Amino acid sequence: MPEELNLSNLKPAQPRKERKRVGRGLGSGKGRYSGRGIKGQKSRSGSHAMRPGFEGGQMPIYMRIGKLRGSTSRDAMPIGPFRTSTQPVNLRDLDRFDAGDEVTPESLVEKRVIKNTRTDVKLLGVGEVTKKLTVRVHAISASAREKIEAAGGTVELLREPKEHKRRHHKASHATTADEAPAAEPSEDAPAADAEAADPGE
Repeated sequence: MPEELNLSNLKPAQPRKERKRVGRGLGSGKGRYSGRGIKGQKSRSGSHAMRPGFEGGQMPIYMRIGKLRGSTSRDAMPIGPFRTSTQPVNLRDLDRFDAGDEVTPESLVEKRVIKNTRTDVKLLGVGEVTKKLTVRVHAISASAREKIEAAGGTVELLREPKEHKRRHHKASHATTADEAPAAEPSEDAPAADAEAADPGE
């Protein structure tokens, strides 16, 4: 039978862990320098609030290593927060399928060609295909499509390719003095010149 709870036997559910008391004399084990050592940046106040990856002002490692090519726009691959990488599968990997089979990301996992379906599958044209297959993948290269259709198979994309927006640069309509068209002389211009040249008037 459990012991009756009263004020004489109250105790915390979890054993208490005493906090570290620093600067309370040499006998405490954390006196004098309070466990921070002597001098240096980490002995100062606020020194433990440095951001992750800070290396004391020297060139950090994420800036020292090489960079992948390409821009970091939403349509870029394969860097940046908008990474759009795919799982490559070659035509030579489709030899495991029989004629008339359907090639999908799920069937590729069953045949142990890829590990999972978390990443989009792109079919590349390395190798040859001699069987009539129905291919349903996320992306496919032009050479792979030609070889599959030449063997009598069909290709269906699970995701339509994105149309990249073309940037139109605005042409400046300002014309310089050299480009300005010359004014055509009017019929009254010779008469006006003759009046200006007559000294008698």
